[in-house]
Amino acid sequence: MLKYLRLLLLPFNLVYALVVYLRNKFYDWGVFKSTSFEIPIICVGNLAVGGSGKTPTTEYLVRLFSEYKIAILSRGYGRKTTGFILAGPKATAETIGDEPLQYYHKFRNVTVAVCEDRVKGIHELKANHDLILLDDAFQHRRVKAGFNVLLFEFAKLQNMQWLLPAGNLREPFSGIKRAQAVLVTKSPVEITPATRKKMLDKLQLQSNQQLAFSHINYQKLRHLYTAEETAFEKDQHLFLLTGIANPTPLIQYLEEKQLNVHLFEYPDHHHFTEKEIAQLVTAYQQYPAAKKIIVTTEKDGQRLLTNNLRDLLLNLPVYYLPIAIEINAEDKAIFDQKILDYVASTK
Repeated sequence: MLKYLRLLLLPFNLVYALVVYLRNKFYDWGVFKSTSFEIPIICVGNLAVGGSGKTPTTEYLVRLFSEYKIAILSRGYGRKTTGFILAGPKATAETIGDEPLQYYHKFRNVTVAVCEDRVKGIHELKANHDLILLDDAFQHRRVKAGFNVLLFEFAKLQNMQWLLPAGNLREPFSGIKRAQAVLVTKSPVEITPATRKKMLDKLQLQSNQQLAFSHINYQKLRHLYTAEETAFEKDQHLFLLTGIANPTPLIQYLEEKQLNVHLFEYPDHHHFTEKEIAQLVTAYQQYPAAKKIIVTTEKDGQRLLTNNLRDLLLNLPVYYLPIAIEINAEDKAIFDQKILDYVASTK
């Protein structure tokens, strides 16, 4: 069915491709203005829509530059507000978006802000910071970032990828040329020489572009409301609530641990309703198993912090599973140093 739907949408792909091509060319030729800044700016982005690991990659960079005064600037996808907003104690997923809220809760020494106009946002932040990280701004060409980290999912790179609307690519692969580093995420821990060559052939990187691979590091379960940590138990039943672009790697990880997964899956950035959470709670309470918990992702957890949903879940074992990316051992030193050198040379 999906194959035939893509075929029907192919004529629209031609229109979309032409628009994207002309837009990028106008920026390349200087017809459309890109603004540069003296402050170091690192952009984390991708060519495909959703699910490539931008959030954990941004968090990786925060830790890499832990001694710097950092600001993270995001569009704040899914928020119900507009304009420039600084994250603060009263921030919610509805006011700033779930990913910025996750950054705010996780990194108290980092400034988190949202603004759909990244140029305006940078002007608001640049005077008081050493470094600005742009989350998901690779196509926001009004800003000329000093360093672009472009992400691709390992599994998706194995297959043919299509432009929107038939596929999930925001722009053609030729956009890779704007990146200083390409990071293939959700990869195996060990990459064979043959696989690396295959990726290099497909991406057609220039000699000055760094290729690195990373994998997911799943961490300890943490209670959504108390932050208490715990571990999975063998044969445990998990009522898994997800509203992320690609839950497949998470589900595979849980099943490999011999856990029984009861999936409640929703679209990326989905705003959970009281009815949906009540259905989850009812299924959990009625299931006849002694070992059972409710599990969600860290990003999804940010949308469960509102009072109406918290009240439904407060007395239940609700945990989120934090993740971090790990750059594969053979790539880490060079990948880190390239980014560190950029920031050092800009200051």
